[in-house]
Amino acid sequence: MTLVWQLAWRYLRGKRSANAVPVLSRISMVAIAVGSCAMIVLFSVFNGFEDLIKDLYKAFYPEIRISPAKGKFFALDEQKLTAVRTLNGVTALTTVIEDNVLINSNDEQHVATLKGIDRHYMEVNNVKPYIIEGRDSVIEGAVPTAIAGLRIVNQLGMDVNNVFSRLHIYYPNTEAENLAANPMSAFQNLQLKPDGVFRVQDEFDSRFILAPITLVQELFLQPGQYSSVELSLGQGADADMIKEQLQQLLGKEYEVYTRYEQNRTLYMVMKTEKWAVYVILVLVLLIASFNMIGALTLLVLEKQKDIAILRAMGAQAGSIRRLFFTEGVLWAVTGGSLGLLVGGLLCLGQQQFHWIRLEGAFIIEAYPVTMQFTDFLVIFATVVVVGLLAAWYPAVRSTRVQDPSLKAS
Repeated sequence: MTLVWQLAWRYLRGKRSANAVPVLSRISMVAIAVGSCAMIVLFSVFNGFEDLIKDLYKAFYPEIRISPAKGKFFALDEQKLTAVRTLNGVTALTTVIEDNVLINSNDEQHVATLKGIDRHYMEVNNVKPYIIEGRDSVIEGAVPTAIAGLRIVNQLGMDVNNVFSRLHIYYPNTEAENLAANPMSAFQNLQLKPDGVFRVQDEFDSRFILAPITLVQELFLQPGQYSSVELSLGQGADADMIKEQLQQLLGKEYEVYTRYEQNRTLYMVMKTEKWAVYVILVLVLLIASFNMIGALTLLVLEKQKDIAILRAMGAQAGSIRRLFFTEGVLWAVTGGSLGLLVGGLLCLGQQQFHWIRLEGAFIIEAYPVTMQFTDFLVIFATVVVVGLLAAWYPAVRSTRVQDPSLKAS
């Protein structure tokens, strides 16, 4: 350890004196600790909500979605489906057809999105964990079934345990003729028994109904047609690379989207919010650093004799500046490390004991928390930079102090 670090460490420990330097230095470190603690706690909460939302969106947003470049529906021959299914990195494929429909049940009406799904749908989209009542599959039998969102079920007064409960679904009949003579032919009709209920979030719970794909294709008068082909990928697969391969395979008639691209605005908003909070807390740390500037300036004035002795021993101005730069960084790092430690312990406590709970009807009971190592690194680096900035003026001032008399008084 060099002389500079030895002196800086000695000043950090600071023996008791009649002046305010030791007290102000402790206050500076506490201020940095509070800012660092707030940063890691807020970052971890943002990470927790981000992971939660991403997990929720997996229920209806696949890792890769193939859609027509024009129009609502398209046909994809079995040869191309096989080529897509066997592409390296693809683990499952499902075909989907969907459109808006009018639903009638118990004299209540609701406009929803009817999704026709095949037997592989649950392998691609993570819906099963959110099914809270009834079955987790749809069947085409004598009484075809459907899985509906909780908000739709409540609004229409449906009961999955009632064998007589029915969903009456209406869709415009584009092939209807002579509507004046037969107005009822203007709509295609499908009856389904509600057999399952999912609860993800209001955006999905009030919008989607899942039903057998062949029946939905008949309702839409689109036999053999799809609105999308959805894929799940293996662990570690590069979604962007697979997207490029699919685009080359299928051509310009189709559009391929990753999960990020399907929700680009959502992901951008979440990242922007997190870093907006970071900027605000950095400003708080900078304000807190003014106290450190004052304390370091007083330290420079208090250590004038030490500075004179160092000069007499041949220390250059650069070495003296480094001494007070080092002191500022030590104060900041000590406070920042303490803050990160306390913040990390608070986050661990929230994860284990759920101290702060969410009020109201949510799918989780407490604030979610996810700690990331990169957040700790970013905050620690920020604290070091703040320490350097705070130490700049006192360090420069230390070389301008006039040498006091070294004679004992």
